[in-house]
Amino acid sequence: MPLSSPGLTEVRVQDLHCTLLHAVGLPLDDVEGDTVDAVIEEVTRYAQTLAPTTLTFDRPAIGDVAFEISGWPGRPFTQIVETLTQVMEKRCQPFTAAPSRYPHISLAYTSTGAEAINATDLKAALAAVDQPLSGTVLMDRLHLVEQWHDGAHITWNPIADIALTGAVPA
Repeated sequence: MPLSSPGLTEVRVQDLHCTLLHAVGLPLDDVEGDTVDAVIEEVTRYAQTLAPTTLTFDRPAIGDVAFEISGWPGRPFTQIVETLTQVMEKRCQPFTAAPSRYPHISLAYTSTGAEAINATDLKAALAAVDQPLSGTVLMDRLHLVEQWHDGAHITWNPIADIALTGAVPA
């Protein structure tokens, strides 16, 4: 199934990600002094309490702005999102928090020409894939990044890569 077609821009393999939180309206250049270091320290302390966990992602679905795969379990993901949102709201200047409400990976974003996409045709093409499309991803780190989306591609500037180092439950 072509993900890169009129109205859809495919996410490159190296850019696939599961977003936790967008801090809308908070460019890195606007963050004062040692705030970034304080955020990294607080998130690192939190990550030390979290064990790596496996997320399972299911068949792709057509969303409002993306072609995506949704994942589960949602509870560990949601707890991380809530904690990161609280850390950012406590430490950073005013911004609009746009937390992810469920684990998902976007495979393609809508772009110019999206109004011509026929969702029924895309769903029929998905149904024609006669094999499982589920897979698992080990969530073992958090990447803090400054991110831009130009309507076609997502790019980011890495800020910190923080490992989940808590004990795995027996």
